[in-house]
Amino acid sequence: MHVTPAPSAPHRLLAFGRRLAQGWAGSLRAMDVLAALSCLGLMALDLPGLAAADNSLSGPAAAVVLAVGCSTLLVRRRMPWVSYLAALLFIGWLHELTLIQFALYSVGRFRGRRAGVLATLGYVAFALCLFCCVPGWPLARAETLSSFLSLVVPIGVLASAVGIAAYRHDLVRELDTRRAESAVLQAVQQERTSVARDVHDFVGRELTLLTVRSEVLSMRSRETAYAKDFEELADTARRAHLVLNEIIVQRGERAATPGVDGLAALAEESGRAGSPVRLDLDPAVHGLSPLRQAAVYRVVQECLTNAAKHARGETIEVSIAADGPQLRIAVRNGLAQRNPTRAPVSAGSGTASMSERVRSLGGTLTATRTQDAYEVLATLPKG
Repeated sequence: MHVTPAPSAPHRLLAFGRRLAQGWAGSLRAMDVLAALSCLGLMALDLPGLAAADNSLSGPAAAVVLAVGCSTLLVRRRMPWVSYLAALLFIGWLHELTLIQFALYSVGRFRGRRAGVLATLGYVAFALCLFCCVPGWPLARAETLSSFLSLVVPIGVLASAVGIAAYRHDLVRELDTRRAESAVLQAVQQERTSVARDVHDFVGRELTLLTVRSEVLSMRSRETAYAKDFEELADTARRAHLVLNEIIVQRGERAATPGVDGLAALAEESGRAGSPVRLDLDPAVHGLSPLRQAAVYRVVQECLTNAAKHARGETIEVSIAADGPQLRIAVRNGLAQRNPTRAPVSAGSGTASMSERVRSLGGTLTATRTQDAYEVLATLPKG
């Protein structure tokens, strides 16, 4: 039996260091710590000068003060004004201009352009007051005002400008991310819509025909032993159709639909369900584009389904003609002389769905109901 030896202490320490480095690498906290250490490293170069200057600070005391000032950069994302005020204190007390660069960058980066500009103007005004009011400030660069401004102004403007640019870059990146998420959600929604529309068009039609034929068989077998079974079958089909209409929201559609060649099968199916169809099809319709043929198929399909629901047993007249630049679809059926004993299951969106399809292709659709007939007329451009 082979036993894997336990890792030694140095290996465990190395593995812990790797996990810690991976956890910190690229994190916001690590970037803040790195900024604070970088600022402290740059200001450490001025320690000999700070110890020699007349500012009542020795080398060790100056190192502690600089470390405390740099630690304000750890909260620069939430409270950038803390490091900004500490930087102004360092300017007046220690004549130190390093921290102000990090502070102005932080204000511009995390508070935007207006805050960055105000912070820069405040910094320049504060430094100018010190130059004019404090003798010998700064000692090594107090010869002329122009030489002073050539040092102070570029430091503040450059740091603030870089921060503002980074802020704008963050906004653009966030906007791109939101647009990408929105595009993904829209694609998912379109796919769901397409599936819902196809389910309504095909499964809903089959359930309607199943309900109608079950009720017909139930009526024909009233005096037989199978009457109860057919009645239960019709009830089950009606409940399934009702559930389908409750969970499907009518939105968009998919273009993969049979063309006019499938109309004969639709008419035959409708006839078997008890609603005979007289189909008058212009041969020129076969030359239409697949998109136009799909629209014709869907309109006729919906009309036959509605007729099976509301006018079962009545003859349905379907006329499709390609006259000049227009394609004309007319579907007419008589109305039942007596109301059905049960209201048909309907989502109430069939006509709206047809109208939406036709309008999307630049056409029009009207539905007219008279005392003895119901007619749907749709016109589409052939091109």
